[in-house]
Amino acid sequence: MKNATKAHIAVLLTNLFFAVNYSFIKLISPALVKPFGLNVYRVGISLLLFWMVWLFGKTAPGIKKEHVGRFLLCGLTGIAINQSLFINGLTMTSTVHASLLMLTTPLLITIFAFFVLKEALTLLKITGLLLGVSGAALLIMAKESEMHASNYLLGDILIFSNAISYSIYFILVKPLMQSYSPLHVVRWVFTIGFFMILPFGWLEAETVHFDQFETKQFIYLALIVLTGTFLAYYFTAYGLQHLGAGKTGAYIYTQPVFAFLFAAFLLSETLSVQKILAACLIFTGVYIVTLSKPKKKLHKHLEKI
Repeated sequence: MKNATKAHIAVLLTNLFFAVNYSFIKLISPALVKPFGLNVYRVGISLLLFWMVWLFGKTAPGIKKEHVGRFLLCGLTGIAINQSLFINGLTMTSTVHASLLMLTTPLLITIFAFFVLKEALTLLKITGLLLGVSGAALLIMAKESEMHASNYLLGDILIFSNAISYSIYFILVKPLMQSYSPLHVVRWVFTIGFFMILPFGWLEAETVHFDQFETKQFIYLALIVLTGTFLAYYFTAYGLQHLGAGKTGAYIYTQPVFAFLFAAFLLSETLSVQKILAACLIFTGVYIVTLSKPKKKLHKHLEKI
């Protein structure tokens, strides 16, 4: 099987893993594991798995001096900020809201290019941005009530902020794939990110009462770590290496579909007219924005960081 074919399969599985992860997280957090504590377990155990896999390979363990700064930024944006905001936001909002708001990633990259690089905005891009942002705003301002959503407004804002952080990570990590293997990059990103989140989540992780867990909840936690974190990040890195940021990012369209199917089955979440309208606006906006060519100028600028 060609590397490109394997990469397409890996990225599709990544979005499936991320999608079901929304429901699994809500089934155990914050009731049994507080958000920051859960982050310590999922990142920490995944980190051990990445280093265990490295023991069977032949790559050197270190990183080049000129790449230390970029790895630090990737650890900060891709793990510390990204995952902390994501877990906390998800525990407050619904899985449908969270998965749809994560679709704004391509829109945020376009906005980032405009403000930082003064990259020109075409009428097509502006139209796409307005549609996408309108859909996100419609979701955030929605007044809904579900048993698995305690604070839609704050949760949605945290998820949207998480999307900003992930957008930056998504671009920053790409150049590293030219010098290292995906496993090497993700291993060090997790190593750096873990030590950044440890001071904030140690107390919550230490006070988890595993004696209150049922078998199914141990399974949820295991899947959050193995598929929703370890494999998802590794497969994303593999996709970036063989497909590039554009094609890898395009698969995010599948995530809300998977997320709703699992949420409907596991959490009994429902679709409202407002959610459907917001989804249509975001999907259309992202599609229009991604019709334009990849932002090579943005990548070159970030490579100098």
